[in-house]
Amino acid sequence: MSPIEFFDNHTYRMVLFGTMTIGLVAGALGSFAYLRKQSLISDVISHAALPGTLLAFLTAVVVLGTDGRNMITLIIGAVIIGTIAVLFANGTTRTSKIRIDTAMAISLTIFFGAGMLLMRIIANGAFPGKGGIQDYLFGNASVITIADLTTSIAVGALALVLMVVFWKEFALRTFDPDHATVLGFPARTIDTLMFTTIVIATVIGVKAVGLVLMVAFVVTPTAAARQWTRTLPSMVALSAIFGAAGSGIGAYLSIAFGNIPTGPLIVLTLFAIFVVSLLFSPRRSIITRVLSRRRARATLKQELLLERTAL
Repeated sequence: MSPIEFFDNHTYRMVLFGTMTIGLVAGALGSFAYLRKQSLISDVISHAALPGTLLAFLTAVVVLGTDGRNMITLIIGAVIIGTIAVLFANGTTRTSKIRIDTAMAISLTIFFGAGMLLMRIIANGAFPGKGGIQDYLFGNASVITIADLTTSIAVGALALVLMVVFWKEFALRTFDPDHATVLGFPARTIDTLMFTTIVIATVIGVKAVGLVLMVAFVVTPTAAARQWTRTLPSMVALSAIFGAAGSGIGAYLSIAFGNIPTGPLIVLTLFAIFVVSLLFSPRRSIITRVLSRRRARATLKQELLLERTAL
């Protein structure tokens, strides 16, 4: 399929622009989770997004009597429950001796279990518009509409604006949390804002990619960008570029090659970017380290040889 044929198709354009938006926002905001060594928090968020979206669906249909499939409604529900899941994991670590990885695993299973229960209730009930609700497990990029894309761009832009406005607080809290507390920055407020932006970055992609694969959009571009950069601004920018480019290339290839799922191919594309970064980045790559070790050994051998010759 040629690029002209690709962009002539409305559905293909929605898939491309929708996944690129998801990749850009998730890549940029995932940098803070990566640097705080809480990359798997995106996994907690994506799994907590399931009960969040389903609760929003039930509230809209049963309580409000409106369209339960409205994306902004589903995002609001996912953001609220996702933020609660993150705060629960971090609060458990802060108030007990449980480590963060264990707390995240507990939070993930609790909220995902609740989501599966709600999905069964919806599947067995007579709720209008419930068809295709299971797509939130594995995603379906082909169902992205103009309204969905507009909502994703607007909500994603809001998260990026929050990141820019609170950049100093986020950066200080990430690299030196004790200093941030000394300066009077409210730790819980900053953490809540930071994790809310990460929640937004994660949940806007659940419909297109699915909660199972969404963690790769947050973690992989960031891990790849870290191999090339030394500063936070450059890392955030490059991670956003990797996320958008990998998502766009993966979406295009999934359509050009035929009946291939979009989400998994995007994840593989992002992984390919990570592997290239791991092998060929100028300062941190495996090849650079191997060459440095060889040069160090050669230098050491020459010095030993000179010492022996002098003796």
